[in-house]
Amino acid sequence: MQAEESPPTGRRERKKRETRLALTAAALRLALEKGPDNVTVEEISEAADVSVRTFFNYFSHKEHAILGRDPDDLALALRRVREAPAGQSPFTTMRMIVAKVLDDLEDVEKHETAISQRIDLLMRSPNLLAQFVVLSAEDERELAAALGARMGEPPGSPRPKLIVGATTMAVRVAMEQRRAGSDRSLRQLVDEAFLLFADGLDPAFDKTSLDRTDQEGQE
Repeated sequence: MQAEESPPTGRRERKKRETRLALTAAALRLALEKGPDNVTVEEISEAADVSVRTFFNYFSHKEHAILGRDPDDLALALRRVREAPAGQSPFTTMRMIVAKVLDDLEDVEKHETAISQRIDLLMRSPNLLAQFVVLSAEDERELAAALGARMGEPPGSPRPKLIVGATTMAVRVAMEQRRAGSDRSLRQLVDEAFLLFADGLDPAFDKTSLDRTDQEGQE
């Protein structure tokens, strides 16, 4: 009986994914054509051939659709943090999560094009940028909390927050490099950024400078 019920469940999940992808594709296309601030939820829904009510089943704001927001991505990342091998370092765990996301992309070049387009839109729309900052901060807080719990860090510890922040920055810089015309893959650029963080961005950092003011350091 359970085996007979599995296919419908699979079809429902595929349908939900197809609807979400249709909405994000329509939202991105319209935002590129008209500007993100000039697009309405009604227009996105019509372009995706769904009702406005259906739109709000998937996204709270039109900006979330334009950004390609998928809450399942965060849920999956949180699960991977919790299920990471016990002896794995926290920064390695974050690197494996990012690598898995990149591996899961069915069409990397197409996805990277969408990323580049969204970055362009972010630079042109203060509203879109504000939503992106809010979403990123929320995701980072949840990931840092999960990573901190796995590390045994006390609540509010800066270490897991810095690790998650470094991961976000590594991906962001890699995307910017791709957008600037790098012929290296996004995966290669992300790995390079992780290595730089892991090895220490500035091994020659003068720790005694922490006890000096800027003016004293210049004298």
